[in-house]
Amino acid sequence: MDTKQTNSKQNKFFLISFIPALAYWYLEANYSLKVALLGGVALALIELALEYILFKHTHLISRINFGLILILGGISFLGEDGIWFKLQPMMTGVGMGLFLMWSSLSGRSIMFTMMSEIGNTPPKSIVQKLELHMGIFMFLYGCFMAYVALNLSTDQWVFWKTGGFYIVTLVFMGLEFVYMRFQAKKSQSDSLRKS
Repeated sequence: MDTKQTNSKQNKFFLISFIPALAYWYLEANYSLKVALLGGVALALIELALEYILFKHTHLISRINFGLILILGGISFLGEDGIWFKLQPMMTGVGMGLFLMWSSLSGRSIMFTMMSEIGNTPPKSIVQKLELHMGIFMFLYGCFMAYVALNLSTDQWVFWKTGGFYIVTLVFMGLEFVYMRFQAKKSQSDSLRKS
């Protein structure tokens, strides 16, 4: 399968990834909490299966997210309190944020390694800065999702878990792109001055 087909399927899969949160929101509004939790966990399992069917593998982050949904959904089911299920985005964001910050600051840069496998990559120092900023962003968004889960309604939680996350990420990436261009131009002018 070529890269264009894979990217097209991943773009379609992006829409599928909303389903467990939307199902939980709908089921919680119309049925019991236990039915909502079972529906959310079942659809997370279906999402994982669809990823495998579409791509012939599942990403580590998908498996971790499913594990969190299963564990937190189970705790919510036993305790009859949906808050644990709704804390999954916080745990994912904080965990990914800390991992990306560690990766950047340790000099190992998982993002640079992945980009190198694809081909043409920016300088490692720029990728490490992007990775650090992405880590900070994910960590802060995870903390924000904890606030949302604890203080706002399920309607607001599902917005920030789905569409709101992608809107904020697009704004972050736009600002990051402007910052990286500024850094590249500054680096280029510094090297011209030295020569």
